[in-house]
Amino acid sequence: MPTIVALVKHVPDTWSAKTLEPDNTLDRVNVDSVIDEVNEYSMEQALQLRDSQPDAGWRVIALTVGAAGADATLRKALAMGADDAIHVLDDALAGSDVLGTSWTLTNALNQIEDVQIIITGGASSDGAMGAVPGILAEYRQIPALTNLTSVELSGTMLSAVRETTEGRHELSASLPAIVSVTDKAAKPRFPNFKGLMAAKKHQITVLDLAAIGVAPAQVGLAHSATAVTAAAPRPARVAGEVIRGEDSAGRVAEYLSAEKFL
Repeated sequence: MPTIVALVKHVPDTWSAKTLEPDNTLDRVNVDSVIDEVNEYSMEQALQLRDSQPDAGWRVIALTVGAAGADATLRKALAMGADDAIHVLDDALAGSDVLGTSWTLTNALNQIEDVQIIITGGASSDGAMGAVPGILAEYRQIPALTNLTSVELSGTMLSAVRETTEGRHELSASLPAIVSVTDKAAKPRFPNFKGLMAAKKHQITVLDLAAIGVAPAQVGLAHSATAVTAAAPRPARVAGEVIRGEDSAGRVAEYLSAEKFL
């Protein structure tokens, strides 16, 4: 049975106040967390790809790597219409950087039969790196179509559109492939009552590192290739200077010609 795996992430709510732990990692305990908003768009795209070929037998599996609370994000994906969900849960994963997380994901993907499409959001709201699709593509040696606004499936070919400030780009790749979408893609559906109830009862598959063949020494903060060494609060925004009067043009020209702009 061909499979679409939708990668989803449990992140601190955008509107929550965020703080750092003493080791400069994000406090993920004392904060409200939800499914990353961009993953609602990527999940919608996964469901549309599945439903576009009803006779092909496609299934959608939601996959996450995260702490115990991340099962709430998987249940949101199930309520939207995912067929199954997998949670990689292991204390040794705490503090993993993008390389450790991607290595964990690719080994978890190896446990799923006939993965043809991997779909993600363009970048998570907590890390905003946007590197996972490219790293997974390298690990798995398959093409990646990234930052898309739409994706279509025809047989064993994907066609997609990426829209940037430079213009509209039409892309294609043969399966298996990785795609990432932005929040300019199709609007996510709202789970209905039936979907919510089914998601609440659904048995989520939980895997630890041993089950996917990842050694603790390959993940976690102590083994990360990157680390935050220092952080400071963003300066408060202040009101700018308002220039009025007959000499406004001259004052603006003087301001722009100041040494800090040269």
